[in-house]
Amino acid sequence: MQSFAMLLKSFADDFEYAQRLLVSFRKFNADDLHLYCVVPPADMARFAAFSGADVTVLSESELGEYLVDHPVHGMRAGYINQEIVKLAFWELELTENYFCVDSDAEFIRPFYRSDFMVDENTPYTVLVEDNELKVEPRYYREYWQQRELELRHIQELVGLDTKVVRTCHGHQIFSARVLRSFKTEFLDPQSWSYADALEASPYEFTWYNMWLQKSQIIEIHQREPLVKVFHNESQHLEYIMRGVTTADIARGYLAVVVNSNYSRGLGVVRAEASKPELLAQYLSYGEVSKVVSGKLRDTFSRRLGRTN
Repeated sequence: MQSFAMLLKSFADDFEYAQRLLVSFRKFNADDLHLYCVVPPADMARFAAFSGADVTVLSESELGEYLVDHPVHGMRAGYINQEIVKLAFWELELTENYFCVDSDAEFIRPFYRSDFMVDENTPYTVLVEDNELKVEPRYYREYWQQRELELRHIQELVGLDTKVVRTCHGHQIFSARVLRSFKTEFLDPQSWSYADALEASPYEFTWYNMWLQKSQIIEIHQREPLVKVFHNESQHLEYIMRGVTTADIARGYLAVVVNSNYSRGLGVVRAEASKPELLAQYLSYGEVSKVVSGKLRDTFSRRLGRTN
């Protein structure tokens, strides 16, 4: 069994994103780390091209006993199943620790085992309060309030008595020791499945994070997020307009995500695209026309002012 690997849960609709991720994984994988890509049985043939010495493609049917075929907590079965796969992957006994990476992520600098692991056996733990999102009006209005209720519900269920909510949106390093403890000491005693936990609150990373903080089954070595996530177009546009480049982001993060939940209509957004290329994906022809007209008027006014 490996000490550390990466886990990608994907499916056909995210194939182009996963393809971009794989290219960046192979470009920046400085320590020859292994990636496990888990997909639905119907998508195995398409994803088979990813297979290699550094990548193993598996069918989610390997964890079929836990998967669902009906909505859970109002969410479609496919979405819940990708959460279940992340929580149950340790049971395949392929690796003791695994970094869960999303299809729409793109690595932007060389990464090493030491970015994820404190030592041979102990992973870092990404835990944040996300206060910068709490103060953003749009995110607070659309996501924060309901999300906070769901996260605090998990706190209550596991018996974690604290006012501070520390968790992460994703891209966590999961420990099999923590997840084994979660299953045997929390789920099994009340005859719950992974799906039952997600019915109570559909946040797989927070189930892991809260149980770890409650059980202290491994020592917590806290890290800030390893992946820069743009949750909505406003966040991405802010970086673009400020001239923050991929090289700038790479000083603080291993990878970047332009959330495909909002950006899917834009196509696969490349991290290294230029400022004009990135803006072009967000602006309509009408908006581009207005920008050009505004720029011409501004230039004319400035030059006219200098001649008076």
